[in-house]
Amino acid sequence: GKPHTCIYRVLPDYLAIGTDADFVRIPMGSRTAQKVADLYGASLPTRRMVDQIWKASSVKLSPIPLPPGAIMMTNYYYGLHHQKVEAKRKPFPLGVLTAGHKKDVVISNRLLAWPARVAIYGWHWTTGKPIQPLSTVHEHAYADYSHGIRLVDATVLVDGVAKPLAEVLKSPVLHKL
Repeated sequence: GKPHTCIYRVLPDYLAIGTDADFVRIPMGSRTAQKVADLYGASLPTRRMVDQIWKASSVKLSPIPLPPGAIMMTNYYYGLHHQKVEAKRKPFPLGVLTAGHKKDVVISNRLLAWPARVAIYGWHWTTGKPIQPLSTVHEHAYADYSHGIRLVDATVLVDGVAKPLAEVLKSPVLHKL
């Protein structure tokens, strides 16, 4: 019955390699993404967080689907999609909270039943409706051009008190935040 608030910090865009002047957003399998998150004291987001991040974003980019096929998992497609996203993002400065242009690799309780899979969700239209419902159909190493890795700080503020995100997600009351 008591209302709670939760504040968390996220990267303003998806992980990329390179410099601000020359970079490419890079997809990766879920285990690699989790290792990167662990290295930086971070977490992957939940589906609810992805929706909240999209809603809070000041830059909402439309998804840019490319034709499917084995080419989806190639560096060529990673670069091609990145160029198309950048053409839409260019009017906005780097560092502004941006969403809609990738599917998020997420953490989900569904992975308890399918631990060797990757959970993906999102790629929101400008209406807020995601193209990709929560999916665990791909094996954990799968990554294609449409996947993005957004890190969430592993420490959140609940009612103004710092708490580990993992603890909040396990709480029968606070996990809904």
